[in-house]
Formats: sequence, C-alpha cells, structure tokens
Amino acid sequence: MSGSELLLEYLARYFPIMFFIVLALVFGIWTLVVSSLLQPKYPEPEKLSVYECGSEPFSDARMPFPVRYYIFAMLFVIFDIEVIFLYPWAVVFTKIELIGLIEMLVFIGLFLVAYVYAWRKGALEWD
Repeated sequence: MSGSELLLEYLARYFPIMFFIVLALVFGIWTLVVSSLLQPKYPEPEKLSVYECGSEPFSDARMPFPVRYYIFAMLFVIFDIEVIFLYPWAVVFTKIELIGLIEMLVFIGLFLVAYVYAWRKGALEWD
C-alpha cells in the first residue's frame, strides 16, 4: 500500500466522527441564526431591568463572594469526582476481586477522613 492509500483509509475511518462534528456545528450555528432572526424585538423596561436570580438586587453586583462559598463549591467537586471513580470500579469489581475492594476501601476512607475534617472545620455550614 502506498502512502496516499493509507491516508485515505485513515481518513475513511474517522469520517463519521468528523461528519457528526460538522453536523453539530452547523446545527448549532443554524439554530442561533434562525432564533435571532425570528425572535420578537420588543425591548420593554421590565425586560431591560437589572435582576439577580429573579429578584431585584439589593447591593452592588461587584461585591466579592465570601471565601466559604468557594470552599463549599470545591468540596462538592471533590466528592463528585469520588463518585465518578466508583462507577468504573463497580464495573470491573468481579475481575479485581479482594485487592480491588481493599484499594477502594482505602480510597473511600481517605475521602471520609477529609469529609470529617471539613465538617469539623465548619466548611459545610452555609451562613
């Protein structure tokens, strides 16, 4: 096989993926263009007013969030990642047997220690 035949075979394998990527981009751009052309354009004062979570703001929007909010968000992400690691472990549990169970218990134990530490420090309290 020559180099060009190998290239064509390689591209033929990935054509369906590229087709769906292009199709998704075209669909996304098309829906944005059509919606911007068909949407009603009636700028009412209520529509143009500033709001925050569906209610009138009571302070400056540039006010910094408390650090506690970011800690709470980071803890959520960390414990969410732990749950993601449990799915592949559960799929191959019969193949990894006892050693896999022990490793997962250590993994969950470390997260449990971190959870208790965060709880004792008050990071989970929403004031």
